[in-house]
Amino acid sequence: MPIDDFDARLLTLLTEEPRIGVFEASRRLGVARGTVQARLDKLQRSGTVVDFAPTVDTVALGYPVMAFVTAEIAQGQRNTTVIDHLRRVPEVLETHTITGQGDLLIRVVAASNADLQRVIDELVGDPNIVRTSTVVVLDTQMAYRTLPLVWAAAGVRRP
Repeated sequence: MPIDDFDARLLTLLTEEPRIGVFEASRRLGVARGTVQARLDKLQRSGTVVDFAPTVDTVALGYPVMAFVTAEIAQGQRNTTVIDHLRRVPEVLETHTITGQGDLLIRVVAASNADLQRVIDELVGDPNIVRTSTVVVLDTQMAYRTLPLVWAAAGVRRP
């Protein structure tokens, strides 16, 4: 479902000030509170807005090491059991099925480099994971972002 300029301005405001209420958002955007609520409901129903969860800093939680692990899964095995296994590892933040070298790309965090070895050992504890390759993140140059994509989808410059 395409978004328009108002949606882009609303999403920008909510992204930049996630604790803002609907009433204050309506005041800042110069529209009725019901308009903001209706648009927000529409964005949620369409799946454009997925959640309103806080962004948690894994470093502040005590996990300063981040790595991307490429995992190869035994051929002929469905990866549902592997994903179930990975869900039980708290340090696994996300997994993606990929093309190219490997079958899964897994983002993990750890308390230290030594702890990263423990996390990797836990990952390969599933017999369907036959090989892994790990790349340790030294620094994040650009964190996950979506606002430029929101603006492009709405066909507007940054509001």
